[in-house]
Amino acid sequence: MLSRVAVLMNPGNPANPAVLKHLEGVAPRIGVTVVAVQASTPAEIDNALAEASRGGTSAVIVAADAFFSGQGPRIADAALRHRLATISIYQDQVLAGCLMSYGQDVAEFHRRAAGYVDRRLKGAKTEDLPVEQPTKFDLIINGKTAATLGLAIPQELLVSADKVIE
Repeated sequence: MLSRVAVLMNPGNPANPAVLKHLEGVAPRIGVTVVAVQASTPAEIDNALAEASRGGTSAVIVAADAFFSGQGPRIADAALRHRLATISIYQDQVLAGCLMSYGQDVAEFHRRAAGYVDRRLKGAKTEDLPVEQPTKFDLIINGKTAATLGLAIPQELLVSADKVIE
């Protein structure tokens, strides 16, 4: 039974304290303790996940951060070595070996952002451009990682996944 979850955060990200506070507020309702571990360089990722493992956590939430978006292989490698299940918003991290992701397609996000740049360069005023939020979120599960960690993913979750990597 999951009772302790680490949140991998970049200490330089000013949004992280609010994210941590929110998670700490919700976690007790489901019987989970949340602890923060921090990394701001690639070398610190392994140390942070080792700290999480030594602290008795068995799962890690990777906070949304531009730094972590490019660290999928390093995060996946460290998480597997320390026997930690990981979830993030970045789909490429699941392809690298993390357990699962739930979030928007970041590549699609960047394509849409390019459209905004194009409109601005063609003279559109910033205040005339609509604010957009993602409307589609994908659940990606790495079945190989689940097997390596000895986790049985519930059938209901596998059926609802947009993609399962075997």
